[in-house]
Amino acid sequence: MSDNEKITLAHGGGGADAAELIDREIVSRFAGDALSGLPDASPLNLGGADLLFSTDSHVVQPLFFPGGDIGSLSVYGTVNDVSVAGGKPLFISLALIIEEGFPMRTLRKVLDSVAEAARECGVEIATGDTKVVGKGQCDQIYLNTAGIGLKTPALNLGKQRVAKGDAVLASGTIGDHGMAVLAAREKLPIENGPESDSASVWPLVEAAAEFEDAVKFLRDPTRGGVAAVTNEIVANTDVGILLNEAAIPVSRKTAGVAEILGLDILNVACEGRVLAVCAADAAEDLLAAWKSARGGNGAAIIGVVTDEPETVSLNTVSGGKRLVLPPAGELLPRIC
Repeated sequence: MSDNEKITLAHGGGGADAAELIDREIVSRFAGDALSGLPDASPLNLGGADLLFSTDSHVVQPLFFPGGDIGSLSVYGTVNDVSVAGGKPLFISLALIIEEGFPMRTLRKVLDSVAEAARECGVEIATGDTKVVGKGQCDQIYLNTAGIGLKTPALNLGKQRVAKGDAVLASGTIGDHGMAVLAAREKLPIENGPESDSASVWPLVEAAAEFEDAVKFLRDPTRGGVAAVTNEIVANTDVGILLNEAAIPVSRKTAGVAEILGLDILNVACEGRVLAVCAADAAEDLLAAWKSARGGNGAAIIGVVTDEPETVSLNTVSGGKRLVLPPAGELLPRIC
């Protein structure tokens, strides 16, 4: 990056531009063992206890959308980052930046949603902060949450464990959150449109932990969607991933909006789904466990790990094959 370059919305989109900003400008200044590999939640050892620590900021617009809102999303986002790193979420913080003039009734609605989601996830709001800024200095309200969880000993996760022949699973339909937020933000005239999948993924991670070492990698496909996560898995490795388009679960409503807007559903964010890589001989059993767990009834085996280094490709429903590249440029801003 040159000294004259400016930050753009693409730098916050979760794609290639965001990865470059984080790697070159941020992590390079602070990198330590905890930041190695840029985990969703960093492993920490405190007095012999293996903890996981994560933080996230939430600027979604609109504040309320079909299936969720900024309040519950702030809880689920942090709970999920701790969960897919292999930890049981225990405590979260809540920091608010509120714009002058923000309606008190709306603030109460957001806070009630935070409280309800925290109770549902079994986490305690342990600390927080509140700032009020002048009119125009933020967009209504921003939330920051940080989370602490206890590492699950049964899970040994890391993309370095992924090997040829492993199976790739999705816990449910993809792209629902991004399409729900986009449709609401743009006020698309769609009746009974897509609803966000925003939810805790801890029940799915807890189910996966029963398979111990057979489960090698877990991630929630948020910004950048399935394309971003699968490319992350194979980056700087000697393996690739082959996805099967016909097997990837997509709701009819979400697929319809994506088709209307000309968007690749593989690039669209989820907020309550998990992608897993597991040993092939455990795939069917993990699939059955997910289908029985809360939030996993739409789970499917969507691909396989190959020996094509650093390559993600897709067998299409039309019988062809195409590359799945890391998302680039401005994606769907403010989906979290």
